[in-house]
Amino acid sequence: MKGQTNSFVLGQQLQRDLRRNMTDAERTLWHKLRGKQMVTHKFRRQHPYGNFILDFVCLDAMLVIEVDGGQHADSGKDAERDAALVSAGFRILRFWNNQVLNEMDAVLEVIGRHLETHPHPNPPLEREGTNARDILDSPHPHPSPPLEGEGT
Repeated sequence: MKGQTNSFVLGQQLQRDLRRNMTDAERTLWHKLRGKQMVTHKFRRQHPYGNFILDFVCLDAMLVIEVDGGQHADSGKDAERDAALVSAGFRILRFWNNQVLNEMDAVLEVIGRHLETHPHPNPPLEREGTNARDILDSPHPHPSPPLEGEGT
């Protein structure tokens, strides 16, 4: 996912300007997403991807969050952008500025649900995360029982 952007986006350093000039809604949401506060998922802000700069993205969960003002109502460009991102494997959540500013708990709940429903990119190995005492107390503390004649 990193580095998949065009030279125009990187050359113009648009993402840096957007980070410096975030809207109130974007700034408010960023304070809730930054530092792995959402179910330990890392979010990036104003992240370049292809021809786009994504407001917020969690690359592990392939989740894009866009915070839109009124100028995005019925935007054909947004529909094209969403289609391109979905075809690349992303899921997209869009919130209006006023939703972020006035209904933050609901916005965070929706984001959290989408993070929980995404499978972990590296699922745990068999019995990984199991309580050590449970493993030791089981008849076969090793994940695979010994083969016949093995260990005797």
